[in-house]
Amino acid sequence: MTTNYEDRDRGRRFNGDEDFDRGRSQGRGGRRMRRRRICRFCIEKVDIIDFKDARFLQNYIPERGKILPRRISGNCAIHQRMLAEAIKRARNIALLPYTTD
Repeated sequence: MTTNYEDRDRGRRFNGDEDFDRGRSQGRGGRRMRRRRICRFCIEKVDIIDFKDARFLQNYIPERGKILPRRISGNCAIHQRMLAEAIKRARNIALLPYTTD
């Protein structure tokens, strides 16, 4: 018969004395706190992100061709959605590539 702890932890060892929290290791390999980046579009008070400005949009597309996520680019949610839509429109009319060669 299994207990709730065994079902929840799926075979991992559980000891009440150990710190079982995720991401709280005391040795090497712990998570580092990073300073949050500020949205560049909010600072410049940008209302609309132009999809025809391909050179500007390439700053938000790495070599693989994917759109940079918010946590890396530092954009707010509103401007990240606008940026993703502008990149997709630019790809649709062949101003930006979908993938690299």
